[in-house]
Amino acid sequence: MKLATIRTLEGRTRAVRVDEDHLVDLGAADLGEFLATPGWEDRAVAATERVAEVRGAAYAPVVPHPGKIVCVGLNYRTHILEMGRDLPEYPTLFSKYADTLVGANDDIVKPPETTEFDWECELAVIIGAPVRRARGVEAEAAIAGFAVLNDVTCRDWQFRTREWLQGKNWEATTPLGPYLVTSDELPGGVRPTLEISTRIDGETVQKDTTGDLLFDPVALVEYVSTMITLRPGDVLATGTPGGVGHARKPARYLEAGQHLTTEIAGLGRCENTVVADLAAAELSS
Repeated sequence: MKLATIRTLEGRTRAVRVDEDHLVDLGAADLGEFLATPGWEDRAVAATERVAEVRGAAYAPVVPHPGKIVCVGLNYRTHILEMGRDLPEYPTLFSKYADTLVGANDDIVKPPETTEFDWECELAVIIGAPVRRARGVEAEAAIAGFAVLNDVTCRDWQFRTREWLQGKNWEATTPLGPYLVTSDELPGGVRPTLEISTRIDGETVQKDTTGDLLFDPVALVEYVSTMITLRPGDVLATGTPGGVGHARKPARYLEAGQHLTTEIAGLGRCENTVVADLAAAELSS
């Protein structure tokens, strides 16, 4: 199944199932709320009320208000090597906040405080059941599905200190969507091997497969849930492959007006335009 959160004409959001040409209402305000109700899989299959056509759907972030967004740095072998680092023994983790999220077709807001605005296409894991210290089958069952994410990063802020949080948490910078795809639709299931890519104005700048992940989705659920309970709607961003702008020689960064396409085979794509934060620029002038 494909499940999503859409924006309605009344300015609200609704959780929907995305069928071939139409959307089916799931009876919840957003997908996070829907996943938090036991038996959501059966209810998603059984839903029948059509609410809109797929064409022209206004996608909100697939989970608009996740309780946690846990991100993994340096998790593709190609990206680790291009950044000049050794393969890590454990996942490198940091957090993002829900205010960073935008929908699959929303603008990405470039803050005036950065000159090093970089792209990072990622496979996002969406949690569908509460788990703590999950192992094996329990960790697999906790994965509701997968979506596309771009962890757009202010590199000059990221590397001000050894901790990365300040480079990763700028408002309205992180597309998540367009929908969640359940693992039964994907080759490899909860350990999918899918082509992942980023294009800027049509030029491919990242291309790899999720098979290059050092720590796969199940391993990440096991590791993170050891520390803290993962709950329905939580998001794990699994890291980016090689090809980021900061690692290029010379380095290359995003500018206002550029069109960013983040795509994972079987999961759809995010199509976003980079725009300047005009309100912030006026305040600083």
